[in-house]
Amino acid sequence: MKPIITIDVGGTTIKHALFNESNQTLTNKSAVDTPKNLATFYAVIEKIVKKYDRTKIAGVALSIPGAVNQQTGIIGGISALPYIHNFPIKTALEKRLNLPVSMENDANCAALAEVNSGMAVNMQNIVMLVIGTGVGGAVVINRQLVHGQHLLGGEFGMMLGQTDQRLSLVGTAVRMAQHYNQAYKTNYTGKEILQMAQDGDATAQKYALKLYDNLARAIFNLQFVVDPEAFIIGGGVSGNQDFINNLNEAAQRLVQRVADIKLVPKIIPAYYHNDANLIGAALNFKIKKTVLI
Repeated sequence: MKPIITIDVGGTTIKHALFNESNQTLTNKSAVDTPKNLATFYAVIEKIVKKYDRTKIAGVALSIPGAVNQQTGIIGGISALPYIHNFPIKTALEKRLNLPVSMENDANCAALAEVNSGMAVNMQNIVMLVIGTGVGGAVVINRQLVHGQHLLGGEFGMMLGQTDQRLSLVGTAVRMAQHYNQAYKTNYTGKEILQMAQDGDATAQKYALKLYDNLARAIFNLQFVVDPEAFIIGGGVSGNQDFINNLNEAAQRLVQRVADIKLVPKIIPAYYHNDANLIGAALNFKIKKTVLI
């Protein structure tokens, strides 16, 4: 059983690894900065694949942002990487790599991993929120992904919050850091600001609270649309237990303040944390290969 090269394309970094299907494990994990243009993107993917003997590889599985049409190989919608959209990128990659390529939305990949063997292995209905440079998402009903009529199911980053700002612009640590640094002429990362808030810095706490409240509001609304068993948080923040605790507290405050039905959404971190996208992409490759056969 040949391994799969699995690649998670994010707005900031491209993570990659080798997925062994027989024991469902990742090896050779590494990461590079996400390119700013398509030509460099192709070069980065080609460099990753060239590390391996093509004859010993089943194919390349991509977890990637946007509304991925797996039939046409075209990515619709919008993302932090405008150069990947609205042309047959899957075909272009297959020609360059000389290997089969599969693609699926990054949050859908994370949900596949969690449903297959992670936190949702015994759940029927979940909502996945992947928080990175933007906010991705996935809806699973009866253990099946909901892609939607326009392949926009789970694109929670497009939801509008207060002052008509998209959730992807106000619901991530990356964006929070941008707002903070613009205001105070600093150069902190989102992780550093969240830690400053945790340590009691009043200014950092103000920015962190806005982040948690925006996410809690989205989760609250989704609870009354999908009514899932749990909201599973993926992305880099999923390994930060303080982040999960603070998000739960923000949801509890919101419910107590506005709801007649005092149902507090269940918010839990992804079992696979930042590896969920990589594992789910490989699982999607296996599914598509099986369907084709």
